[in-house]
Formats: sequence, C-alpha cells, structure tokens
Amino acid sequence: MTREHRNTICVEDAGILQHETYPDDQYVLRLAAPRCAERARPGSFVHIQCAADIPMRRPLSIMRSNPADGWIEVLYKVMGQGLESLSAAKPGERISIMGPIGNGFAPDADRPTAVLIGGGVGIPPLVFLAERIEAGDWCDTNAVAFFGSELPFPFKLVDSRTDLPGAPPATSQSIALLDASGIPCRLATNSGFAGCYDGFVTELAREWLATQADEALKKITVYACGPEPMLAAVAKLASSFSLPSQLCLEEFMACGVGGCAGCAVEVQTPEGPAMKRVCVDGPVFPGEAIYSA
Repeated sequence: MTREHRNTICVEDAGILQHETYPDDQYVLRLAAPRCAERARPGSFVHIQCAADIPMRRPLSIMRSNPADGWIEVLYKVMGQGLESLSAAKPGERISIMGPIGNGFAPDADRPTAVLIGGGVGIPPLVFLAERIEAGDWCDTNAVAFFGSELPFPFKLVDSRTDLPGAPPATSQSIALLDASGIPCRLATNSGFAGCYDGFVTELAREWLATQADEALKKITVYACGPEPMLAAVAKLASSFSLPSQLCLEEFMACGVGGCAGCAVEVQTPEGPAMKRVCVDGPVFPGEAIYSA
C-alpha cells in the first residue's frame, strides 16, 4: 500500500554555496541539495541541523529552488543558539538537511489571481510561489505581492517598474527579484522605510483590494505566511472580501516529520475540530479552518 508521505523526504549532506548577511542578523543561505531541489514546492520546508553538537534541527521555509542547478535557498533571522551557530557556517562547509517536508500551497484554476501576503521571515514561501507562478507552473495564475517587515528587508530593493493600479501612490519600493519578473510587489513597514506603505502589510493589501471590482475579486485567492497575529489578520481580511485563503503556519517543531506531534494545532474540519500536525498535515491550511468566524 502506498502511503502519502513515504519516499517524499530526502536526507542530504548539503554543501553551502553562498551565505549572505543582511542587517539585524538576517541571512540567506544557498545549499547544494539536488534531491530536495527537485521535489520542493512553495510552502514546503527543510529541517536543518545547525551544528554537529546541536542535535535538534530547525525548520526553515524554502525560499527558492533551482532543480536544474540543484540548489535551494532559505532565509532566516538569528533567534537562539541553533540559528546563531548556523550563521557562522561558511561556503564550502556541509550541513545535514531533511526535506522537502509538508504540503504546500495549491493552485485554484477557478481563481487565477494570487494575492501573496508575507510578513518578516514568512516572506520566503511567497517568493517561491511568485517564482513558480512567473514560470507558468500554476494554472495560468497571475500574482500580486504585498510584503511587510519591521526590519530592513533582506533583499535587493528597487523602485518598481511594474504598475499596480489601486496601490497607494507613495508605495514605490519592490523586491528586485519579483520586479524583474514583472510581478507587481509593494512593501509595508511601521519602521519608516522610504517608498514603503506606512502601516501593516494587511492594511496595504486591504487598501488595494478595496479598489478591485466585484468580478476581479471573484478571481482572487489569498496566500500568506508570517507571524500568528498577521495570519489572523489575513484570514479576517480575506473573509471580509469573501475570498478563500491559504495560510502557511509557523510553529515550533521537534522531529519535523510527524512523529512527536509537538507542532499540532486545532483545525476545523467537516467532521468537527481536529488536531493536525503543522509539519506533515500542513504547514499550509485553509484560512477558515484555522481562524473560524
């Protein structure tokens, strides 16, 4: 009998190709991991051993995957001993990873406009999703991205060359990677960064959604990842516009493969509330299943 998660997770001795440093202890790590790169999907993650003397792995969302060249990228902010040790790793060194793990985002052919909302270190799965949409891998879906951060964004930023009718005029900054692909992207912050919306990313998304005609709203699905208060706000925002949403949850994990159930959350199902493991049952769930009205 075939089991859903059997033979889908790889254990690889991944080589560090690049390790870039950004302000406020933020890092982008590129790893040579061809088996994981081949199977990675937007919303999936890897469980990384941060150092040989730290047995507990850390879950990090996959931000980019290049199957042809056999690499993946993750973004993280140092929080705790494990990620502090990982931040000292250098190109040429090797680390153990398990992945890709989890059920990622799913396309909706009936709603071909994807509104991507990411906050802080929850931005990576949406960057991955945006790249897959731009590559044409998502049912002819088009994307609009709204990202928020209180820290300097750990990406190259540019003044957007991609029009986004309905966006507040003062929002000019975009992530260069997305702008070069022609994906409209606007940024929000409460830290006063130039060219960014002054407020929460959900408020920026709400202002844009409010300018959309009813027919346009009927074609939208919201995809989001970020801290719990932001995800709750996204679910409420989507509900207020009668939009379906898919939320990629962030949760503390021990084993990362469903054995310990330490990452379980309550999910509303047709049969009633049930406890689901974020690692293998998620990390992506319908917004209405996590934050019921």
